[in-house]
Amino acid sequence: MPITVLVADDAEVMRRELRWLLTQLPTIKLVGEAASFGQLVHMARELKPQIMVVDLHLIPWGRLRGYGQLKSCLDCGAQLLAVSFSNDEEAKALAEDLGAVRLLDKMNLYSELVPTILQLLPTSATSTDSTQ
Repeated sequence: MPITVLVADDAEVMRRELRWLLTQLPTIKLVGEAASFGQLVHMARELKPQIMVVDLHLIPWGRLRGYGQLKSCLDCGAQLLAVSFSNDEEAKALAEDLGAVRLLDKMNLYSELVPTILQLLPTSATSTDSTQ
C-alpha cells in the first residue's frame, strides 16, 4: 500500500513540479494539492494523509488559530515535511514549532523529497509478504 501525501503550496508551478516528482513512484500516492492554508486544513482532515509537504510561508503565522489548526492535523497522525526557500534559523524554528519531521530546502527538493518520504515510509508499505 503506498504512502499517502498531501502537498500544500500557494505557487501553482511548485504544486505542478511536486505532483510530477511524487507520481513517479508506486510507493507514493499523491492524494491532494492545496493552494491555501484553508484548503490544507480541510484536505488534511478529510483525506488523512500520512505525510504533508507544506510550504512554511503558506501558514498564517500571525494568527494563532491557524497554527493550532495545523497542529490538530498532525495530532491525527500525519507527519509534516516543511519546505522553504529560506532555511535560516527563523525557518528552522518555525518548522520545529510546528512539529515538522524535517525542513527541506526548495532548491534541493528534486534530490531530497522522495528519499525523505521513503525514509518515513512504514515498513508495512514496502512489505512483500503475501499474507497482506
